[in-house]
Amino acid sequence: MIPIFRFAPSPTGLLHLGHALSATCVWRAADEAGGRVLLRIEDIDPVRAKPEFTAAIEEDLAWLGFRWEGEAVRQSARMSLYRAALDRLTAMDLTYKCSLTRSEHAAGVAKAEARDGKRGRAIPTARRACRSKSSASWVVRRQRGCAWRRR
Repeated sequence: MIPIFRFAPSPTGLLHLGHALSATCVWRAADEAGGRVLLRIEDIDPVRAKPEFTAAIEEDLAWLGFRWEGEAVRQSARMSLYRAALDRLTAMDLTYKCSLTRSEHAAGVAKAEARDGKRGRAIPTARRACRSKSSASWVVRRQRGCAWRRR
């Protein structure tokens, strides 16, 4: 089986030195493993992702000598696949509704990991915290403009 590597920049700006370093690492690893590289454009932030940045990133990568297999995959074109996967996970009760921000969620996970000394096992704690919120709490957070999402 041929290993598959991917490089996945977000087109929210021009390619920078950090991207070039990451790309170099990806293509070098693929070369050493006899693998192939796919380019995945993380264009799911409709406010910041711009088509002109996508074009510039592809042009800069080509200028640097990086070649990827096939057309670049745009995440925005795959949203129906992600929705279907999320629906399957939700039907299996493997997701939970959460109104915490990413930073609140990360802080809760870090606190639970520090308390328990078990890295990666704090997600059920965060899940319980979100599930235990009263419906009144949900209403207040929604009124303040807090969106909920499935985790």
